[in-house]
Amino acid sequence: MPRAMNNVAAHRRHKKVLKKAKGNYGGRSKLYRTAVETVAKGLTYAYRDRKNKKRTFRALWIVRISAAAKLCGMNYSTFIHGLKKNNIDLNRKALADIAATDMPAFEKLASLSKGE
Repeated sequence: MPRAMNNVAAHRRHKKVLKKAKGNYGGRSKLYRTAVETVAKGLTYAYRDRKNKKRTFRALWIVRISAAAKLCGMNYSTFIHGLKKNNIDLNRKALADIAATDMPAFEKLASLSKGE
């Protein structure tokens, strides 16, 4: 009886890995064994950086809000505290967008935050 090699499934599995490894340098995109390592590492980075992206964007929004708050004569923490005190529920993403695109509206929020 001939030896069954499972060629179809193995070829399909190799193709799947090599497709994910496209764009890498040299053997990392051409050779199965190195491609497996590259893909595994890449997927690990992708998982980790999906979490890091959220942190990075929050930090960016805070910097933008802080800069706009300073233009209105207050610091970030007093601005946010004033908003919370006045039950203004806007998230940092929305506040950063307002700060970047609509400064008069942000100044109005700042005056509400001060309690004026």
